[in-house]
Formats: sequence, structure tokens, C-alpha cells
Amino acid sequence: MNRRRFLTLSATLSSLGLAGGSLVPRRSNPYYDGPASDHYDGLRFFNPDGIPPRSAGDLMRWWRTRDKARWPETVPLAHPPGRPEARIGDGGLRVTMVGHATMLVQVAGLNILTDPVWSDRASPVGFAGPRRTTPPGIVFDDLPPIDAVLLSHNHYDHLDIPTLARLRAAHDPLLVTPLGNDAIVRAGVPGMRTAAMDWGQALPLGAARLHCLPCHHWSARGTRDRRMALWGAFAIETAGGAVLFVGDTGFDRGRPYRDLPALLGRLRLAILPIGAYEPRWFMEPQHQNPAEAVEGFALSGAAHAIGHHWGTFQLTDEAREDPVTALAAALYSRGIAPERFRALAPAQVWDIPPLA
Repeated sequence: MNRRRFLTLSATLSSLGLAGGSLVPRRSNPYYDGPASDHYDGLRFFNPDGIPPRSAGDLMRWWRTRDKARWPETVPLAHPPGRPEARIGDGGLRVTMVGHATMLVQVAGLNILTDPVWSDRASPVGFAGPRRTTPPGIVFDDLPPIDAVLLSHNHYDHLDIPTLARLRAAHDPLLVTPLGNDAIVRAGVPGMRTAAMDWGQALPLGAARLHCLPCHHWSARGTRDRRMALWGAFAIETAGGAVLFVGDTGFDRGRPYRDLPALLGRLRLAILPIGAYEPRWFMEPQHQNPAEAVEGFALSGAAHAIGHHWGTFQLTDEAREDPVTALAAALYSRGIAPERFRALAPAQVWDIPPLA
């Protein structure tokens, strides 16, 4: 394998959290020092009773035998990028797709970004790894005042230090993230305001209340820190209904979704990943597919849903439009109206109807 191919492989695997482990295991956690729990053993976090991630041997088998669809090098924006309004009030809920897992959520008088990435690559290096296929759906300088950033986990397609540094300089938002990721952000962006949450915790956020919830994934920034920072989902609880944001998750027999109606009542919106899922034998433990996303949507009881994590960075083997096609088929098979669950493209804006 030549050096360029090796670097591309390493950067791609790092962006997915799939980089191989070191021969010298780390004996201490550089990100988090806290008591053991039902999902933390004192060194690493884990998914209780969950399907474990595939082995290094499985990883190499996938890379040797993969049937990778060819994506277009560039895809122009189908919707012209607009300048978002400064605030949305009167019970409104507006979501603008930036790309991949990055969205501007405007609700309860707040402007919230999810997993913000404006960089050209989702990678630990600037010269290799998955390159952005479509430009961001909002020009960075056109962002309204950002109050908070929700950071679901530390993979490079979700935690992008250069973007966070730009946000810190321009907006000084509060960054909220599961345990351990705050240490990574503070090291990379000195002075950034952070709040770290464990699964099951909640904190006030303006007129809303933010919950950190379990999902089935994992974490890594390098070869020796696997599962040393926590991953999670978020729910923004407002007077007009709750908004669920899941950055990445395996379906895990529906466990990320089953308890949500009892905890939050009827969700107004669920923002769910639908991409980076092939081949299933390898990706199932960490990335749900569109059919599983629809099943999770039904279990959550949400009124509406947005599909994200598709079409911006090629991380796995499916074709670029496959998630959209598969989502439509899954909705049809369950008799769910397609206008309730939309796969937003970059720059697309959706004003979510109020709960009945």
C-alpha cells in the first residue's frame, strides 16, 4: 500500500472511529476521571448489553473486500443558501440543514448548532480523508448569534476543532457534550465554554431544558483512546414539544427510542441519522440504516423527523442517494406519510408544524 493510500485509509477510519488500537494499551483515561457506573468501567465507556464493535480483523476484511460505490466529486446546492433569521419566536421550530450532522435548530428563542463541521474534510489531517461533496448549506459568516452547540461524540465528522474555534471567536456559544469530550474541546479551543453531561442528566438552556440520553455508538480520536469519552443523544425540551437529536447510533433493538415517550411526552421532531450503513455485517453495531431509523421514529412517537448523516462525506460503501431511496421505501412499507420524515439536503429549511 503506497503512502498516500495509507494516509487516506487512516484518515477515513479515524473519521469513523475505526482506527486500529495500539500495541501498548493506555492505562489511564486522559479525558475523564470519574466513578464507575453501569456504562463506565473506570477506564472506558461501553454500551450496556449492546452489540460490541467489530474487531480489527473484521475491519481489514471490510477494507480488502469492500464494494464502494462511486460518489460524484462535487454536488451543487439544490437550494440557494439563505441568511437565517436572527431568532424564531412564537412557538416556532425551524431547522436549516448545513450538511452531514450539522444543522441549525431554532426553537424557544434559541439558536443551536448540532455537531458543527464547516471544514472541507472530516479528518484528523487536512490533506487526506473524506472530503466534503457539497458546500455548507449556510455560509459561516451568515450564521445568526449561536447560543449553544450540541456535540454528540468525538469522531472527526462530528467534532471538528477548526470549526469550534471559529464559533468560539465569532459567537462564544456554550458547548454541551457527553462526558470527556469537553476535555478534547478545551485542549483544542482554549476558552470555549463547555458543559459535560452523563446519560440521564438534564440542564436548563434558556427557556428550554436539555437532556443527555443514551444511544449505541462509541468514540475515538486516535489509536489509544477508544471509548474513553462518552457518546450520546440530546433532547431539547420546550413548551411546544421536545426535539430529539441523535448524531450516530446503532439501532440496538430499539433501545435508544423505546423510553422516550414516557420521559418526554410526544416529540415534536426527531433528528435521526440515516447514512453510513453499508456493509451491514460491519456497520450494524454503530450505524442504523434508513429502515431502522423509520422503526426508531415509530418507537419514539415523534410527530416529524429529519434524516441526516448522508450525502456530504463518503464514509462507507452505499451510493450517495441510497439513503434517500431506502428511506422512502421504508416509509411506504410502514404506511407513514413521506412529508413526516424528510431527508434534508444542505441549505434546505423546514418549519416544523406545531404538535396537534
